[in-house]
Amino acid sequence: MLLATTAAEAQDVSRQKENLAKLKEEIEYIDNQLKSTTSQHKASMNSLLLVRKKVANRRKLVAEADESIKEYDRQISAKNQEIAELQERVDTLSKYYSQLVYNTYKNRDNKVWFMYLLSSENIGQGYRRFAYLKNLSSAMNLQAQEIKESQARLEEEKAELAKLAEESKSLKQEREKDYNSMLSEEKKSQSMVDALAKDKKKYTAAIAQKRKQVEQLNKEIERILKKQVTAKEQIDYTVSGKFEQNKGRLPWPVVGVVTETFGEQTHPVYKNIKLPASNGITITTTSKSKVRCVFDGVVKQILIMPGYNKCVLVQHGEYFTFYCKLDNTSVKAGQKIAAGDTIGTLEQGEDNSSQLHFQIWKGSTKQNPQSWLK
Repeated sequence: MLLATTAAEAQDVSRQKENLAKLKEEIEYIDNQLKSTTSQHKASMNSLLLVRKKVANRRKLVAEADESIKEYDRQISAKNQEIAELQERVDTLSKYYSQLVYNTYKNRDNKVWFMYLLSSENIGQGYRRFAYLKNLSSAMNLQAQEIKESQARLEEEKAELAKLAEESKSLKQEREKDYNSMLSEEKKSQSMVDALAKDKKKYTAAIAQKRKQVEQLNKEIERILKKQVTAKEQIDYTVSGKFEQNKGRLPWPVVGVVTETFGEQTHPVYKNIKLPASNGITITTTSKSKVRCVFDGVVKQILIMPGYNKCVLVQHGEYFTFYCKLDNTSVKAGQKIAAGDTIGTLEQGEDNSSQLHFQIWKGSTKQNPQSWLK
């Protein structure tokens, strides 16, 4: 039970460390992305989304650190209890060993032992007394060895406790630093919102245009998929099964940060304005990044849509993946494509960055890509 508990504790700490590392990695990526923008001293919608993503990650980082600190405190408390029990055991063993050595020394005269044997009431008792005397030395050595082993384990536990205390202290310092960074980034986000809010007319027009573009894209995708589903083409259900088995493990089409999530959301500046529902996610990445296919499939169609430039539809059995905002493509309709193959290069967008709009469908049913990507 003790080993199982220790293993579970190690897994918890390991998982938390892994989560912290991932969050820090994404924050570092966002920092680099913000540094590379051409208008880093000027508020922009994309920069605001990146800063807000960084704040959200920093908040998660603080929350994960709090959980890790609680786990460290729990382990330290358990370790202190274990050390106290070990210390008590060592003290008890040492006490009885001392008494045993003392009594043995007091009665070290061979005549005493000889008389002890001769005073036996019968042969059986005499044999048992002989066996006791014969094994006494061995028993003393064994008990001495047990004391040594217990003391060694006690020292190991104390060293482990010191290590846990040091790690906990370091994590608390890191947590405090992240918390202060989060407050600073929240202020920066609010100042960007205030700057952007001054140009409401411009962004209201942009929202109207985006709504129109999203509606056009959604209608066109739904039309294409409906046509594919109703077509009498034979679906490769083996590929579909493999695709399903990889839910939560699909590779990302680009390395970047999700700045627009699946479903409905409000405008980042004007909270009373709802944006059109997104059937996919938008990933902000470095300028002109290459887009890679997430799974083996066949390129079904390439089209151009207002606001989304070139879009590529790839079929994976009864599943479809959709890649938009490409500047150029490396594939053509009817071409077989493997996971990791380049589909095309993204167009350069706002702030010297690029954005990929990515969707996943099962037949004519839209899916949340974030639940499929690893």
